Amino acid sequence: MAASAAAAESSVRKRRVDSRRTGTERVPGDSGDGAPSGGSSSSGDPGKEKPFVSVQPGTYWLTRIVLLRAVAFIYFVAFAVAYNQNKQLIGENGLMPCKSYLNSVKRYVGGKIGAAALAYTPSVLWFLDWSSMDTNLDAVAWLGMALSGFVLVTGMANMVIMVALWVLYHSLVNVGQNVLVCAGWESQLLETGFLAVFLCPLWTLSQVPRRCPPSLICIWTYRWLVVRIMLGAGLIKIRGDKCWRELTCMDYHYETQPVPNPMSYYLHHSPWWFHRFETLSNHFIELIAPFFTFLGRRMCMVNGAIQILFQVVLIISGNLSFLNWLTIVPSLACFDDASLGFLFRCGSGAKEAVLEIQREEATGQTPKPTKGMLMRRVVNVSLAVLIGCLSVPVVMNLLSPRQVMNTSFDPLRIVNTYGAFGSITKERTEVIFQGTLSPDPKDPEAVWEEYQFRCKPGDLYRRPCLISPYHYRLDWLMWFAAFQTYEQSEWIIHIAGRLLANDSAVLSLIDHNPFQGRDPPRWVRGEHFRYKFTQPGSAGAAQGKWWLRKRIGAYFPAVDLEGLRGYFQSRNWPHPHIPPSRS
Repeated sequence: MAASAAAAESSVRKRRVDSRRTGTERVPGDSGDGAPSGGSSSSGDPGKEKPFVSVQPGTYWLTRIVLLRAVAFIYFVAFAVAYNQNKQLIGENGLMPCKSYLNSVKRYVGGKIGAAALAYTPSVLWFLDWSSMDTNLDAVAWLGMALSGFVLVTGMANMVIMVALWVLYHSLVNVGQNVLVCAGWESQLLETGFLAVFLCPLWTLSQVPRRCPPSLICIWTYRWLVVRIMLGAGLIKIRGDKCWRELTCMDYHYETQPVPNPMSYYLHHSPWWFHRFETLSNHFIELIAPFFTFLGRRMCMVNGAIQILFQVVLIISGNLSFLNWLTIVPSLACFDDASLGFLFRCGSGAKEAVLEIQREEATGQTPKPTKGMLMRRVVNVSLAVLIGCLSVPVVMNLLSPRQVMNTSFDPLRIVNTYGAFGSITKERTEVIFQGTLSPDPKDPEAVWEEYQFRCKPGDLYRRPCLISPYHYRLDWLMWFAAFQTYEQSEWIIHIAGRLLANDSAVLSLIDHNPFQGRDPPRWVRGEHFRYKFTQPGSAGAAQGKWWLRKRIGAYFPAVDLEGLRGYFQSRNWPHPHIPPSRS
């Protein structure tokens, strides 16, 4: 009897395995509709098939919803940054007006707004009324926030919406000049947003559009994106600063990164062995883990989990805009519906729809492909060919000993090369703007008062800010300017002129104006300082200081409005208005 019982149990196990493979399970004593087999229901069949109760692997319906919401979140942040800062930076009275830039492009291509102008600078701003460029910039940003907010909240999108978001953000980036295109995350968002277009149906708005299954090709383009991002970042480090090979870069990174946060202070003071471990881990995550993507479902998910965890650590350790949040997006494509099902509550419409689709596929009830679905397959194959062709120069760049980072090889930034921190600055320097009311800037009795930016180090007692995924563009640009000269960053003098006039546009990007409610300064100068974190437990830290600083010298000499007139005219910059009290 024992042998008979064992045989029976083995038979039951085999039937359960077979039924799971087909998506159904025969449950003894259960009619499948809730009635016991001995009940009065005439349909009480103990062998009736029961549908899936959990999402099965191999499909990407839920993955698509998560991806679209993640892309929409980044778009929303990016357009919010644009709305709050673009007028001051590239607006009519901005530091680098986009109208002047468009006019220069127009002259360069022959004085007409046509195909040549669009090819050189793709932007919808060409077709808007230039008499109010600030209104145009606001309209683009507001529309972008509205569309991305809709996708973020509903989890629904179509190709029309995603194309609109891509075109709108392209329009801003392409006229941003150095203000917007100095960072690799702009191109990365455009590539990520371009791929999102092919995740969606053409017109339908539904979380689970039955006639538009998620394309495995599109899923793999996202995986290919995260592989390129990580390999680009890892290879540029190995080929770049020798401190990455000597495992010492993390001794400096937290203190010298563009905009540190409070955790940067504490991480900087970690033991030396922890910094070595960090650097080794970085090399493994960026150079080894990406290849897990091609080793099957489980290893692909391991890579996705590693990359997401890595980006979360980077988010915690510094303010790198929405770069790390954006890098999480393609990592999500490493997971299928079974692994992301926990994000959707049981009984939710999306999850139930996916269960129903999987049941139909398991029982062979899938409807025949429509003409539209067949055309969509052609589009997906065309996407694969396009990405493959555009990836050739990117791969050649990765293999080249002269690798460049954050570069676009096509004007639409569809496939780009990435990288970050190929070299590490060993000392942190800062440019500090100072103003005085003294008529003589050389007077030793002159009182110089400092302007404070919103996030970059300045006041020694101010705690580093926590701002990611939001981003203050001017603070970031000031980090670059600090290890250049003012001749290389002429917009620094433009800022000085605006401060002399108490210009509201520039002052709105600054946290503290020492001349608020007073006469504007007569002179403004730039001072160059070396900054270091205080040591925990030191006298400076006990006084509440986060930073120590030492003067290097003058960054640019004291200037006044009248003295800048010729400088501004030679560069076709509008000269700031001289306040009446000075006339």
